[in-house]
Amino acid sequence: MTKSIEDLEAIATHVRSYFTVEDEAREKALRLCRRVIQHSANAIRAVHRREQDEARRLLDSAYKLIQDINHNLAEHSEILHSGFVHDAQKEFAEGCITLALVAEEDIPKPEELGVAYAAYLNGLGEAVGELRRYLLDNLRRGDFSRGEELLAVMDDIYGVLMTMDFPEVVTHGLRRTTDAIRGIVERTRGDLTIALRQERLEAK
Repeated sequence: MTKSIEDLEAIATHVRSYFTVEDEAREKALRLCRRVIQHSANAIRAVHRREQDEARRLLDSAYKLIQDINHNLAEHSEILHSGFVHDAQKEFAEGCITLALVAEEDIPKPEELGVAYAAYLNGLGEAVGELRRYLLDNLRRGDFSRGEELLAVMDDIYGVLMTMDFPEVVTHGLRRTTDAIRGIVERTRGDLTIALRQERLEAK
């Protein structure tokens, strides 16, 4: 075997070892991300069922998983910034933000949640759809107390996301999310206006 071939074999051995470690880290992260998404989705369902304690429990579990993912991928930056990790962080951020807004608490910061800024902003945008659902559920129950407040929050979120005018490769599709929010806010404004008019008519 020539010297060049021996060198090539050594390089190949090193590269195989590197990819083996990367692949193991990726598989582990995939499993954890699936659990984060599951916990976050169940937490949002709990919020809509008015089970805030259960939502908090689920989000606490998801937070611990997020911490594990960040720790495990500290030396695997390409995986940490991959699409499936972004999606898990986004779902977690959406759950935490939705709970905070419904419970009338301060919105958590990205650093508190341990998520990337792009994932946080996309989660913030997705939370608008959950606020619409929560608002409409209230209206169906005859509860108009927080309708205008929640609509104002939705409007504020849209206004903030509109200012994030950066390339899609940086924001991970935030522009599409923002475009969708505009329609959600306008439909909600119309639904709330009709419901309030009806309620005033019935009151008269």
